[in-house]
Amino acid sequence: MKETPLGSVIQGSLTKGLEIRLLPDVSVEEMRVGKFLVIQGTRSRFFCLLTDVALGTSNPRILANPPSIEDSLMREVLAGSGTYGTIELAPMLMFTPVEEGKKGRSENFNHNGNGLGSMEAQSSEPLELLPVKTIPAHFSQVFEASERDFRMVFGWEDDPHRRNFSIGQPLDMDVPVCIDLDRFVERSNGVFGKSGTGKSFLTRLLISGIIRKQAAVNLMFDMHSEYGWEAMREGKEVSTVKGLRQLFPGQVEIFTLDAESTKRRGVRDAQELYLSYEQIEIEDIRLVGYELGISEAALDNANILYAEFGKGWINRLLEMTNEDIKIFCEEKQGHAGSIMSLQRKLMRLSNLKYLRSVCVHNYIDQVIQCIEAGKHVVIEFGSQSNLLSYMLATNMISRRIHSTYVKKADKFLQTKNPLDRPRQLVITIEEAHRFLDSSIVHQTIFGTIAREMRKYFVTLLVVDQRPSGIDNEVMSQVGTRITCLLNDEKDIDAIFTGVSGGQNLRSVLAKLDSKQQALILGHAVPMPVVVKTRAYDQQFYQEIGVQDWSEMSDDKLLVAAENAKADLGF
Repeated sequence: MKETPLGSVIQGSLTKGLEIRLLPDVSVEEMRVGKFLVIQGTRSRFFCLLTDVALGTSNPRILANPPSIEDSLMREVLAGSGTYGTIELAPMLMFTPVEEGKKGRSENFNHNGNGLGSMEAQSSEPLELLPVKTIPAHFSQVFEASERDFRMVFGWEDDPHRRNFSIGQPLDMDVPVCIDLDRFVERSNGVFGKSGTGKSFLTRLLISGIIRKQAAVNLMFDMHSEYGWEAMREGKEVSTVKGLRQLFPGQVEIFTLDAESTKRRGVRDAQELYLSYEQIEIEDIRLVGYELGISEAALDNANILYAEFGKGWINRLLEMTNEDIKIFCEEKQGHAGSIMSLQRKLMRLSNLKYLRSVCVHNYIDQVIQCIEAGKHVVIEFGSQSNLLSYMLATNMISRRIHSTYVKKADKFLQTKNPLDRPRQLVITIEEAHRFLDSSIVHQTIFGTIAREMRKYFVTLLVVDQRPSGIDNEVMSQVGTRITCLLNDEKDIDAIFTGVSGGQNLRSVLAKLDSKQQALILGHAVPMPVVVKTRAYDQQFYQEIGVQDWSEMSDDKLLVAAENAKADLGF
């Protein structure tokens, strides 16, 4: 079928974008920011994102004396000649015919996970998908993007050579937009958006894709207990959506830091998780220092206590009287006032249900065993979801898991044995700016993980409504950014930190709907794209083709749980 042109290129540049004048019969109201269009150049076909819409006139006198509302004939006469619509396009990719002698290389390039490559056009002429380094000539024609165009850029979900996952579809077309999950999990990524834009649903969608395609193993710190079993659906009617354990009963394990809360919500077969004072180190206290009101002087004295008592320093401190503290300070040159203040502040930790003086069983090792067995782990916080509790437990567990992975990665580097290669791990954290703020990012394990990227096979999936609170260096290392609506200018600026051509995309982000729309850019997609995100509903459950817990009898549930534990050696 012959394509119908929408307009032609009249001016522009590679850095600032191209200006397109629409044809008279094309309504400017049909041009929406975020729309996907193509320009047919003399040699290449350019894939572009619509970034702005404007109105123009050929003569300023028309504006000085516009036709009246009743004069429809004059308006029609002026339309397309005296008055017209223009759009701004940002070129993102281009298809170029493969030069003789390069065909073999480009075809191999198509399957190496790069996201760019060659494909056969309808004319059977081999084409190569490349980054844009030039622009089309004057008066090159602009067309609507076809389904074939989207397939050529974003691929197929059932591509046997890649782990593609459909995350949504374009705003005005019914064709899937896929992300490459192998590229997604090899770097740290972010899901951003203001409160109420559906970040949690989008995160659950992404993790479901990772589990379904077996791209990595996940560790989710579920602050509000909405990923594991089920979560409330937003809206006037009270309804719930299925959690990951319901969708993947044999592959997801739930650990809880508040067993009572988990049982009240009807979660089946969740495993309790406890931490001890002996597992808390100075770095953990430093992270929650602001929440506890602990000064730098008190932390300096904590180092003196740790040097003297080792892992039992907190237990010993909480048992000490004021007289004991004074004697200790005289012997070890500590500051009595700072240590007394530290003691008072640390007493708040006794309110955390999951903390014990000593734990005979190492629950963190149990989580690590699950991960090593390929099980995806959700850690629920229940009523222990305040920031102090969340930040302390998340940092403690992640630091020890990362330490284990460093040792495994070093062994793999030495042996080169594929059997020694650690499973790729994605750690999901909410309220990420609390861990990655500029003032503390160099003292938290999450800053280390974000900067190391895939070196030790551990990456982050950060979920946050305040990306401006994340350190710029860390933000520049975020590989793929999936961003829902943001209003704050600082947050919008943060999204485009380290992104070439980000200025052209600001208007696209600012014009997103408040629900079920997102701008995706970065490592896992060939070009930035605005999508209507895939619905997390009954249709999605059927499409991923997994059995639901609710459809299983109690006997089958018990057998499944026992089999899962047996697999892990519990």
